[in-house]
Amino acid sequence: MRKIAVLYSGSSHQYRTFKSSAFSRYIHQVIYLPELPQTSLQGIDVLIVPSQLNQPQVTSFLEYIIKFVEGGGTVVALGAQSQEWFPNHNWEFRPTNFWWWLEPGAKSGLVVTKPEHDLFRYISLEDATWHYHGVFFPPQGVQTLIAVENDGAILYIDKVSTAGTLIMTTLDPEYHYGSYFMPATERFLSGFLPWLTEGKI
Repeated sequence: MRKIAVLYSGSSHQYRTFKSSAFSRYIHQVIYLPELPQTSLQGIDVLIVPSQLNQPQVTSFLEYIIKFVEGGGTVVALGAQSQEWFPNHNWEFRPTNFWWWLEPGAKSGLVVTKPEHDLFRYISLEDATWHYHGVFFPPQGVQTLIAVENDGAILYIDKVSTAGTLIMTTLDPEYHYGSYFMPATERFLSGFLPWLTEGKI
């Protein structure tokens, strides 16, 4: 079983998701972001970088995150990645349609590109469908698992840009679950976190 650590900035949605809910059982270590330089990641397999962290702080401590992934670790980055924190992720903003599901014949536009991937033993496309804030155009050789039809990637696994693994998604499940809305995000985390601990990444 992989051990997961998560960066934490003290936000209420992060507290609920990673410290006080049933999902806390999947989290081996919660790291207060300002204390990252003094914190050992020895024995940690997966480091989650949640959405809506303090961007200047993450930027100033990025060397520690990059050292972890270049040492063979897995970094999971959640939410919009407008900062150039990770190599080759090529994020592009897209206007967010929060109410697409109210439109006649509503379609999210999301598609599964590798239905055979192990992740989809744990979640379905419906579990990963609420809204998104942008897309990635990652390099060749990565595994794009969820994309916007005729556009960029929403969730992909990159084993080519570093010595470790980057799992990048523009989805922000911990924010919505921790803020008590978007039921799909609870289903997503109920599959995604177990996959991180026991699945075939």
